[in-house]
Order: sequence, then C-alpha cells, then structure tokens
Amino acid sequence: MEKYKEIERSIIKKFRPCIWSKFMKAVKDYMLISEGDKIAVCISGGKDSALLAKCMEELQKHGNVKFELEYIVMDPGYTKEVLDKIKENLRILNIDAHIFRTEIFKIADISKAKSPCFLCARMRRGYLYNFAKNLGCNKIALGHHYDDVLATILLNLTYNGSFGGMRPKLYSDHFVGMELIRPLYLVREADIIEWARYNGLTFIGCACPVTRKSSGKRLLMKNMIEDLKKYNPDIEKSLFSSINNINLNTVLSYNKNGEKYSFLDDYDK
Repeated sequence: MEKYKEIERSIIKKFRPCIWSKFMKAVKDYMLISEGDKIAVCISGGKDSALLAKCMEELQKHGNVKFELEYIVMDPGYTKEVLDKIKENLRILNIDAHIFRTEIFKIADISKAKSPCFLCARMRRGYLYNFAKNLGCNKIALGHHYDDVLATILLNLTYNGSFGGMRPKLYSDHFVGMELIRPLYLVREADIIEWARYNGLTFIGCACPVTRKSSGKRLLMKNMIEDLKKYNPDIEKSLFSSINNINLNTVLSYNKNGEKYSFLDDYDK
C-alpha cells in the first residue's frame, strides 16, 4: 500500500475515535460545509493543516454533501529549506497544492513591530482570503484545534482584559461572501501529534524569525493550562465549556457587532 493511502487509512481506522469522529462532529454540529461549497484548505506546513487537508479530502470522497476543494500554501518568505520540506510533505501526502509567494516577513518588518504576531496573522489572513476568492472559493479552512481554542480564551483574559474565544466559523469583514471554517475545532493537539508520529511524518516548526527567538504567548498559555491541571484535572473541559455557558446576567458589559451594551441599559426594567 502506498504511503499516502496508509496515512488516509490511519485517520479512518486507528484514529477514528479521537480524530475522524471529532472532525465529523464539528463539521455537523457547527454546520461548516454546505452543498456546492468550494473550500480552500490552507496548508501552512505544520502537522495541523496537513491533517486537516487529509480529513477534508476523505470527507469529499466519502461524504454525502458534494463540495469542491482547493489546497493552497502561502509562502510568506520561507527559506529554501523550509519550502522544500513543505513540498516533500505534499508529495508524501499526495496533495496537489497551489503555492504562492508573498513578502509578509519583509513587509511587516516583524522584528520591529509592536505586535508582530497579530500583524503577521492579519496579513496572512488577507492574502489567503484574496487568493482563495480568485480561485472561486467561498470558504477557507484553517487547522486550528481544540487546544488553540483554550489558549485563545486565556490569551484574551490575560493580555486583552476581555472574555472571548475562537469560533468554529465566521464571515470575513473585508471579503464579501467569504467565510472561515475550523473543522479540527474539537480535535486535541496531542492526538494530532500522535497521528504524525504513527505515520512517520515530520513537519516544519515555526518559521517566523521573531517567534523562534521567544517562547511565544500561546506556548505560555499551554504551559499555564498544564499548571492549572494540577489543581483541577478537568480544567480544559471547564475552559471550553465556559464559551458555551456565558451568563449575561453576571457581566457588567459586553460587545456585539461593534456595539457595547451595559447591564445598566435594562437594569431598572
């Protein structure tokens, strides 16, 4: 059996409970894919987006909903070694992807930017939306997973002084008719790591020239969660549940669609 077929089989068989079933649950529960969609699967070169690409491919082959896929890789200014590794993995996974070059690393000058990660992410998103739209796609799929959701909750609380998570889908503010979906929303990172290890796959780490020099805030959040598990083994489940159980009767104010609402607005009513 060819390598890519073994990889595909592992998703459906060995990793069915922890990856495939959770992938399918997110797709169905959050209504991520509709008949006639044309979805650009964004491949960054890491393990998460690689798994996403194969899951989406399997769903397209065997699912009941008919939709189209395009696979896109944005090169923000990778070194030749990094780009060669991405191309090698595309070959192993049997994925035919569009690779397009941008100069994000140079344009952002992220070594001097006040918020380099935010700036880089914002620019990446814009380039991905634009390229996908030119391919005739109405959605882009990103490889964010369950642990990314937890880290986002803590990042907002710790650094932004706000409570907010990461939705499984959202419409673009700047590209009319375009939608972002996160089909790995319920999949744990540890299971993705084990899937890659089981199949003998290696991927690029962070290729950002700034993040490589520091631990990164998201890594800090993941370490914080590990520390909190010493006091509450179910902390991850509690954090995830918190964005499903917000009691507006207990908050002072909240924002919706750019408007701020205070508990005083209807307090005496």
